[in-house]
Amino acid sequence: MLKFQTQGYKGYSLQFSPFFENKLACAGAANFGLVGNGRLFTLNLGPTGLDVERVFDTQDGLFDCSWSEINENQIVTSSGDGSIKLWDITLADFPIRNWQEHEKEVFSVHWNLIKKDTFVSGSWDKSIRLWNPELAHSLATFVEHEECIYNTTWSPHAADVFASASGDTTLKIWDIKTPRSVQTLSAHQNEILSMDWNKYQQNVVVTASSDLTIKVWDLRFPDRELISLLGHEYAVRRVKCSPHHGNIIASTSYDMTMRLWDTTLPNPLIEIHEDHTEFVLDVDFSLYVEGQIATCAWDEDIHIFQPAALRAP
Repeated sequence: MLKFQTQGYKGYSLQFSPFFENKLACAGAANFGLVGNGRLFTLNLGPTGLDVERVFDTQDGLFDCSWSEINENQIVTSSGDGSIKLWDITLADFPIRNWQEHEKEVFSVHWNLIKKDTFVSGSWDKSIRLWNPELAHSLATFVEHEECIYNTTWSPHAADVFASASGDTTLKIWDIKTPRSVQTLSAHQNEILSMDWNKYQQNVVVTASSDLTIKVWDLRFPDRELISLLGHEYAVRRVKCSPHHGNIIASTSYDMTMRLWDTTLPNPLIEIHEDHTEFVLDVDFSLYVEGQIATCAWDEDIHIFQPAALRAP
């Protein structure tokens, strides 16, 4: 297992590059994101470990990051001061764009996986905004949720469709061609902190909640989940579907663990990563190295490893 210390900054979000197998970005915040600066790290994964490529500092904590799907050197971040910034890792220490339209913390940014020319943001101001990185102002605003928005994620199957997860216990599906959501699921008993789309089944999504559960849904049959995954001892902070296997899900939690699940098994929990010593906030799968996973946490450590459950026999 490789480790990198984000010294002085609690890891909130990380993502492998969609262009390079050895590149990773991590967004962090000082003082648990309550007050103080933020820092964006871009890291190169070499044979001996993780090396810093670039570091960008911000005046407020960073809560999410998403690599551009159209320019391999650009990455967008969201911040506690309501701002969204676009960075170019080949340029100076300042963002190449800065947007300030959200009125509260922006907890989520995600780049369109198919059209590649837009991204969405979700905020604690209960709004979602659609952006083009070339334009000074947002393209559209979507307002329907009644509480904080924690996660906004594009469908990997439909170019104009994304989902949002909220503290109002609902998951909403949106099509940017219409101002209202096209579907709403009352998915949990408590706040929904994260969601992801299955990469192989276009109607299947996964949600994670502060009610300790992860649920798998078929959007064609929204009245009841397909599977409920139980095991985390505290709120489930992030859930990600494997890009390599339609049945594999990773989750992180305030119980300081990352867990792997195989939804085809009677006992779906297949591995627990317990090496972090604080809340684990994010997890990502490498697109290029099958079975490789990265995690970040409030212990200021990034872990990169290949869990035994995902290693080829």
